Amino acid sequence: MHHELYPNFITKEIELPDGRTITLESGKLAKQADGSVVVRMGNTMLLATVVSNTEPREDADFLPLSVDYQEKFSAAGKIPGGFIKREGRLSEHEILVSRLVDRAIRPLFPDNYYCDTQVNIYLISADQEAQPDSLAALAASTAFAVSDIPFNGPISEVRVIKTDGQYWVNPDLTTFNDKNIELDIIVAASMENIMMVEGEMDEVSELDLLEGMKVAHEAIKVQCQAQIEFAELANATEKRVWEGAEEDEELKAQVFEAVYDKLYEVAKSSVSVKSERKAAFKEVKEGYLDTLPEDDETINLTLIKRYLDAAEKKAARDLVLNDRVRLDGRQLDQVRSIASEVDYLPSAHGSAIFTRGETQSLTSVTLGTKLDEQIIDRAMHSGTSKFILHYNFPGFSTGEVKPNRGPSRREIGHGNLAHRALFRMVPKDLENPYTIRVVSDILESNGSSSMATVCAGTLALMDAGVKLKAPVSGIAMGMISDAETGKYAILSDILGDEDHLGDMDFKVTGTENGITACQMDIKIDGLSFEVLEEALEQARKGRLHILQEMGKTLTEPRADYKPHAPRLVSIEIEKDMIGAIIGPGGKVVQDIQRETGTTITIEEVDKSGIVNVYASDKEALDKAVKRIQRIVEVPEVGKVYDGIVKSVTNFGAFVEFLPGKEGLLHISEISWERLESMDNVMENGEEIKIKLMDIDKKTGKYRLSRKVLLPKPENYQEPQGSRDRGYGQKKKRY
Repeated sequence: MHHELYPNFITKEIELPDGRTITLESGKLAKQADGSVVVRMGNTMLLATVVSNTEPREDADFLPLSVDYQEKFSAAGKIPGGFIKREGRLSEHEILVSRLVDRAIRPLFPDNYYCDTQVNIYLISADQEAQPDSLAALAASTAFAVSDIPFNGPISEVRVIKTDGQYWVNPDLTTFNDKNIELDIIVAASMENIMMVEGEMDEVSELDLLEGMKVAHEAIKVQCQAQIEFAELANATEKRVWEGAEEDEELKAQVFEAVYDKLYEVAKSSVSVKSERKAAFKEVKEGYLDTLPEDDETINLTLIKRYLDAAEKKAARDLVLNDRVRLDGRQLDQVRSIASEVDYLPSAHGSAIFTRGETQSLTSVTLGTKLDEQIIDRAMHSGTSKFILHYNFPGFSTGEVKPNRGPSRREIGHGNLAHRALFRMVPKDLENPYTIRVVSDILESNGSSSMATVCAGTLALMDAGVKLKAPVSGIAMGMISDAETGKYAILSDILGDEDHLGDMDFKVTGTENGITACQMDIKIDGLSFEVLEEALEQARKGRLHILQEMGKTLTEPRADYKPHAPRLVSIEIEKDMIGAIIGPGGKVVQDIQRETGTTITIEEVDKSGIVNVYASDKEALDKAVKRIQRIVEVPEVGKVYDGIVKSVTNFGAFVEFLPGKEGLLHISEISWERLESMDNVMENGEEIKIKLMDIDKKTGKYRLSRKVLLPKPENYQEPQGSRDRGYGQKKKRY
């Protein structure tokens, strides 16, 4: 491919554990970006580009990095839905993939690297057999590898699933469609360390999760090695010289000397209220600033403030490592106190408040019909979703003023984690005909509000009468470690402050039987699997403790839905009866809906039809269900039916006893008395009870009787020749 326009074109192959390959290519597309690469697996192709300014952003004190993953509809041979027919803002799925990449690469830039940096990843060709979300971080990291941007990579990400006792790396999910996938995780790692894990499971054990992470890491090492060699091919081993922000070791020592002990004392004072603790730390730091001469030009205030924050962080960390006690006075494995209640909102279909320490979620559950399902229109996936979970984090929950401008990426990420935690425990299809929307509003926050959402969500679903397979709780774990001394501490149920100053944020959700979801971000080098195993075991105990606390409020789903909840019944019918219920031009189903005030949806599932009937009250529901059952009912000899007279003849009447099914009620079967004629005996539209006596095997005609349902006169004599006369009349008639 060495065209004169592509003098630097290079390519390399990576082999996966099962022999399939991933190809890296650079030097052809997007050559003006600082780094650009195409990653291909099967027919899935991702184009990743990275650009980073050479000058730091003014006044920045964090890494201004943005990651955008976007799926082009053309990649899958589709045109976007909607009115505009153009890719718009990122979908929730694209934001979640962007976050997977962002969380994996953000810790790898040099300290205090403050240059605006942007990563764009486009899905330019799609293949269901090679999922792009597990290739996105590989693409981004490789683009950095072939650029001159300072980046302590390479890293990569893979998906690992477990099914039938076996683990698969970056599986072709189409081949596992009908299998039960027990574990589905995406793991990010460098050559040495695991950095991020995100995924969902079907109540698996802690050891299964660890095993999945180990399988992932082996595959990732191969992908990292390939990137190192690829960067050599691209002559990109020289990076930009990055000086970083200035340091003044002497000043740093001075600041630490002045404030460290005081800050340590504040940390040790076990203040459990966040705002009071914050004020006490602030007082020490401002006390130091007040001692500085006011008009001294040589004082670097920016640096001093940075060192004051560093001293506070070190004091809080040292407290945990040395005294084995935490900022709010708790033991390492102690969970904050918990209060929960259900049925707080009278008009919601289910609701719960879950408060743990200074974190609080008010969660509601709404039940809807098939018509409320969320429509999903993505490049690689179109369909609907029956279980929706939204998480909202308003500014007032942390006492801040912030505009409400639609959900942030963080809110979408936290909502997705809670969704995964609960989703597999919500019954499917016939067991749960409802579309369910769970909304968690965080009203107070100091650490792990996503886990409070899982707990409140479980309680609200059970309060709504949704038959959860098992209650789910969640806990956020943290860790503080010191590489020099080898000391470490694993913390259960972390505070917001501990999240900020710790080396690991590790959220685990699950039932009594096992894990249903996890999300882990690790910021340190050299975390061993033994320590991870210990953290998982401590998380398991915390999770069970929280479940126990929730059990004081509600242990299982309510037996019935709330009286004001919509009523919904699913009826399974023979596939060939679908047409009978719909009727010509939809007439039958529209009639039922109009007359009963219900909403009816019909769909084909495998070899049968599913009819969903939805009503605002039970009476209307029963009425509609009865009519549907009559339509699909098979006539049974000996059964009594409510019939309607359709037409009257000289020899009897034709009576409809099931929709579309008519039989002859002969004149001799109307009453025990002998009738000479049908004059004034019956009229069209009259409702009568009849019994189905016989179905003619040859013609399929139905023979009905009314007289067998009437009391027989005591001295009743069978009329002579009545049968013959009746049939004789019939013969003459024709």
